[in-house]
Amino acid sequence: MTGFVCSTCGAFHEDMPRLLTVAAPAAWEALPETERASRAVLSADQCVIDDAYFFILGRLELPVLDGGEPFTWMTWVSVSEGNFLRASKLWWTAGREAEPPCFAWVQSSLPYPVPTLNLKADLFTQPLGERPKVRLQEADHPLWREQKHGISPARVQEIVESILHRSP
Repeated sequence: MTGFVCSTCGAFHEDMPRLLTVAAPAAWEALPETERASRAVLSADQCVIDDAYFFILGRLELPVLDGGEPFTWMTWVSVSEGNFLRASKLWWTAGREAEPPCFAWVQSSLPYPVPTLNLKADLFTQPLGERPKVRLQEADHPLWREQKHGISPARVQEIVESILHRSP
């Protein structure tokens, strides 16, 4: 997709992104800023809080009905300590995509009319150089329906506009 006229502000935006990233898990965001350095470690791919809560950044892809590339939420999921340690051990190992998926909970607040936190998911390890994929488990939730059935290019624009014009 190329640029678009925003229905919210009326401005022309040069690009229609098909990938949006959540900077940190909701649990990290909930920590007081003064405690983050002492209680958590956050990297571009992983987060650990209080040596007890483990998060991995993954790709939650929504097929776009125009046949182009999917719309992707880079979203955080929580996994068990064992699954986190296994993923970390295999992070730079060729063939890691042969690992079975592991259970995860969505830990990013995405702009949907109902909360996305704690949606059940499966996390699929991908080949080296690719982030894991997040596939939601069946749920009565619009995000699950969008991942299963796809979204229109107009819905992509709606999502992008909701991010561009959200309140801090």
